[in-house]
Amino acid sequence: MSRLENKVAVITASTQGMGEGIARLFASEGARVVISGRNENNGNAIVESIVKDGGQAIFQRADVTSETDCRNLIDRTVEAFGQVDVLVNNAGDSTRCTIEDATVELWDRLFAINVRGAFICAQQFFNHNKDRRAGSIINIGSVNAYIGEPALLAYSAAKGGLMTFTKNLASYLTRYKIRVNQLNVGWTETPNEHVVKQLEGKGEDWLEEAYKTRPFGRLLLPRDIAYAATYFASDESECITGSVLDLEQHPVGAPPKL
Repeated sequence: MSRLENKVAVITASTQGMGEGIARLFASEGARVVISGRNENNGNAIVESIVKDGGQAIFQRADVTSETDCRNLIDRTVEAFGQVDVLVNNAGDSTRCTIEDATVELWDRLFAINVRGAFICAQQFFNHNKDRRAGSIINIGSVNAYIGEPALLAYSAAKGGLMTFTKNLASYLTRYKIRVNQLNVGWTETPNEHVVKQLEGKGEDWLEEAYKTRPFGRLLLPRDIAYAATYFASDESECITGSVLDLEQHPVGAPPKL
């Protein structure tokens, strides 16, 4: 039996990158998945690919800054599949800023995407699962939650908030047997990371140079996050809640965070 057979999973921001990797692995493990995000073309193409490979998937457009979209995402998942077992709050925005150049508008937007959307989706997920007394919420955080890079002020603060939200929610939802865990992700090779580095003025060989700083000779890949998410989504972790797992590769010679 596949590890996620008979489970229904919704993954926010899953039209590319980490979210897509999680959705594809979930589908290959037997889950019925809901792809979501703002890019309908990408979302529908991923659904078509998953179905072609024998999986089950649908696309539901959702902008996590919209309360209506967040609630509809969960509601329509239940309408389509009769239940929702796993929620992966993957949506994130890491726009750079420091205290010198951060605006209130940017601060509010990053908190809306990284924290507020996760709260609304989790609340609606709870509404559908409190009587079932089952379910797994997986929040995708960042190792920047602990301190963060200097130019990631708002993002780091938001991911720190998400981590506290995870632990607080996990404590409360034990009475409903709904689990809540978080993956704190390190430097990951995604299409968006390439865009960010080009905007920062890095050369075409930035990735090759980055590899040299990593102890395993590469950055994290979406599949690394997907493997960990699959564990938290499966019954293998049925007694684990309130856990934060750091997926970080430390630069060569740098001590690990304690």
